[in-house]
Formats: sequence, C-alpha cells, structure tokens
Amino acid sequence: MKVTAIPLSLACNRPSRSGLTTRVPDFVALMKPRVMALAVFTALVGLKIARGHFDPLFGSIAILAIAAGAGAAGVLNMWYDADIDAVMTRTAMRPIPRGTVSRVEALIFGLFLACSAVAVLGIALNIKAAALLAFGIFFYVVVYTMWLKRHTPQNIVIGGAASALPPVIGWTAATGEIGLEPLILFLIIFLWTPPHFWALSLNRTHEYGRAGVPMLPVVAGRAATTRHIVIYSVLLVPISVLPWALGFAGTLYGAIALFCGAIFSALALRLHWSPATNRKAAHRLFVFSISYLFLVYAALLINSSGDRWSSTFSTRAARAADGPVQAETLPQPVRTAFITGVKADEV
Repeated sequence: MKVTAIPLSLACNRPSRSGLTTRVPDFVALMKPRVMALAVFTALVGLKIARGHFDPLFGSIAILAIAAGAGAAGVLNMWYDADIDAVMTRTAMRPIPRGTVSRVEALIFGLFLACSAVAVLGIALNIKAAALLAFGIFFYVVVYTMWLKRHTPQNIVIGGAASALPPVIGWTAATGEIGLEPLILFLIIFLWTPPHFWALSLNRTHEYGRAGVPMLPVVAGRAATTRHIVIYSVLLVPISVLPWALGFAGTLYGAIALFCGAIFSALALRLHWSPATNRKAAHRLFVFSISYLFLVYAALLINSSGDRWSSTFSTRAARAADGPVQAETLPQPVRTAFITGVKADEV
C-alpha cells in the first residue's frame, strides 16, 4: 500500500477558525465595551425623555449608531495610547500592547466604525445628531487623547465633555434640536467625571507618573486632589436635582438624586479627611460613583414626567406636538444595554 506524506506546513494550515475570527474578542475589547455601554445607557435616557413622537425602529438605529461611535472613540484612543498602555500595569494586557492587534489594524477599524456610525445617524435620523456624534469622537480622540491627556492635569475635567455628550446626542436624534433638558444631563456627567476618575487615579499615582501622564494626583498631590473631589461632588448635588426642580422628572427621581448625592459627598469628605495610607477610601468612592450614575439615570428613565416641557431652541417640538403621538418605548434589548459594572479605567 502506497503511503503519501503530507508536508507538516500543509497539515498545520488546513482549514480551521481563521485568524480574524479568533481575534474578534480583541477587536471588541478595543471598543471598550463597558464604557460603550455607559454611552448607550445615557443616550437612551436622553432619547427617552425627549418630547414628541418617535419610532422605536429609528430609536434602535440611533442607539446602535451611538454605540458604534463610542466604540470607535475607544479604538482610536487605544491606537494612540499604545505606548502608554504598554508601561502601565492595568493596561498592559490590552490587545495592542499584547500584540494581538496591530496599531494599523486598530486605526483602520476605528476610522471605519467612526465614519459608519456618523453616516448612519445622519442618514437615518438627522444631521444635527450626526454632527454631535462626530464632534464627540473628535473631541475624545484629538482634544483629549492626543492633547489634554499628556499635557495638563485638567485632562479629565475638560475631556469629560466627550463622555457627557451621549444624552445630548440621544435627545437630538429624537427631536432634531438641542434643549435645556439634555444640557442638564450633560452637566451631571460632566461634574461626575472628575471625582470618579481622580478617585481611581489616587491609587494608581505611580503608574501614571511612570507613564508620563500628568493626572492631578501626580502633579498636585493627594491633598489637592481630594479637595477638588469634594468641590465637584458637592456641586453635583444641586445640578442632579434640576430635572425634578424644573419639572421634567418626578418626585421619586428627585429623592433618589438627593439621597445618592448626599452619599457621594459624604464619601468624598471621608476621603479628604482620611490619611494618605488609606487606599480603601478612594476605592470606596470610585465604586460608589459607578452605582451613582446608574441609579440617577435609571431613576430619570423610570420617573421622567409624563407632562414634560421643552426648552428647545426652535419650534420643531411644538409643531411635532400637533401630530399623533406614538409610543416612545424602545425594544427591551436596548433598555438593558447598560452594564452596571462599568470600569472607567478603560477610558
């Protein structure tokens, strides 16, 4: 019987799962899915509280486009920050430093996601929402990642504007306009971001210093950082109750926002008064800050007033009110997009 030898190289290369398929989880990781889920959830709240009629199909398209845009920003952030990620313990196992995805692949993937998300939102919904999404991606990648992050201790303060845009984009996708309500939602996230990230960075000061990232604890020290955390935490309380005070959220929301804000401020004060050797105080505040944002936005989603008013900068909402009002309910999978275990250190 004749036996034919098969070269080892051919045997090893017989059809199996392709290299691209096996790397799908790496490309998903580049999109920072937990941070992307935060953007999806806050955008959903902005879309849900917008007055006027809105089709569930277009709502789903808007949410998917915003998710893709947020993912694109994450990919491009990792593309540019690959050198920093490689020297920090918490980021060294990201796909690019680990070598499972090249920087060129990440750049192409991020640009494709960004362009696709903006195009879909502009074609399916409206140009204003698409422009806001494009601006958010640009601000996060160029202004924050490429400039602020490496040059100023106020990087998180200014850069936080990008993370605060999703509810404004959601509202604009639904109405075609910008109103006072989404701007208040923007302010809540904008004021929440600095104490959230500073609480994280307090326990990672040496890592940021080694990577050359001028986070506030690295540049100004612990005392100044905790003092800033207290200031932002206290300012967050009155801003967070504005939806109730202005009438587009109910009493339940107001009570939850006030209660959570009080806990947030108390934990910030406790951190400020704690000794420098106490790492638990910063970690405790960081963990609660994740729950805080979820609870406040979930309460707003559930308890937004049925008799909403709008302060849009045009009369489009008034014209829409003359027509038949359709259900604003979105599909269940969209409602559950937010993951409570968001890890902001992915940003």
